[in-house]
Amino acid sequence: MTMSPTLDTSDPEDGTGTPGDSRARRGHGHPPTRRPKRRGGRTAYLYVLPALILVVGVVYLGIGYNGWVSTLDWNGIDPNPESVGFDNYVKIFSDSIFWDSLSHVAIFGVIVILVQMALGLAMALIFSGPIFGRNIYKIIVFVPVILSPAAVSIAFRQLLSPDGQVNEALRFIGLDVLTNAWIADPKTALIALAVINIWQWTGFSFILYQASVSQIDQNLYEAAQIDGAGTWRIIRSIVIPQLKGTHATLALTGVIGALKTFDIVFLVTGGGPGRSTEFLTTYIYKQAVQQFNSGYAAALAMVLLVLALTLTAFQMRAYRFGED
Repeated sequence: MTMSPTLDTSDPEDGTGTPGDSRARRGHGHPPTRRPKRRGGRTAYLYVLPALILVVGVVYLGIGYNGWVSTLDWNGIDPNPESVGFDNYVKIFSDSIFWDSLSHVAIFGVIVILVQMALGLAMALIFSGPIFGRNIYKIIVFVPVILSPAAVSIAFRQLLSPDGQVNEALRFIGLDVLTNAWIADPKTALIALAVINIWQWTGFSFILYQASVSQIDQNLYEAAQIDGAGTWRIIRSIVIPQLKGTHATLALTGVIGALKTFDIVFLVTGGGPGRSTEFLTTYIYKQAVQQFNSGYAAALAMVLLVLALTLTAFQMRAYRFGED
């Protein structure tokens, strides 16, 4: 007696069906699914592309072109400039005006950064308390930040002139001995510029400190008060350490801002009197525009760029080291 072959209908995966059926389902009935192409990634790159072209085309290509110009003896007009290699850079190190302008920037930067940070923190702490009309005071403090540097320069040029309102006020209260030609005196012109910058930009420090102070955990204050800590102890041991990131941000932006300062110096003193307020930026401008020495001005600009990058890297490294 013959017997028909029996088919194994068990599925190795679920216990039913035949191996052939399983292979058929895998091969024909259920084709493998394919993941859809992610077009969103390409679209994101398209959104970034205009900004990338702008940065590369304007900033980086501009830096490269400026670096090439710095190797030329060129007045900015002659179609056939002469290549001088690194002579412009060698000349910088023996240029006394360059070193004087660098020292002016350093003095100016130290004064404005420290004073602005101190005043900004003090006002942030004062206005964080229950003071009547504090929102109005905040607006008044921040308004100078949004004013045009040209308008600020013109106003202070009048205020600080020998017959300006500052000297008139001193004479009115009987302090004639303190009157001075503030921006016309080589001994006080740089300090006068620092005062103008502090007046305009302290509001920026205040806003950053105000935002940071509001984020400090109130439990820290309560615990310190329970332990008997006074106001100054709380500020020194809790507030200032908690604002480490804000300190670093303001120091970094202050250094870069001091190196880039041009408008107030140029509009108030023009680098004088007697180059007593000459900054790197004003010296670069005079070399390029007034003396038609574009090659040397480009070399000065490259040195300024290297200084800014070096100081920025040093500050960021110091900040990371302080966090570790």
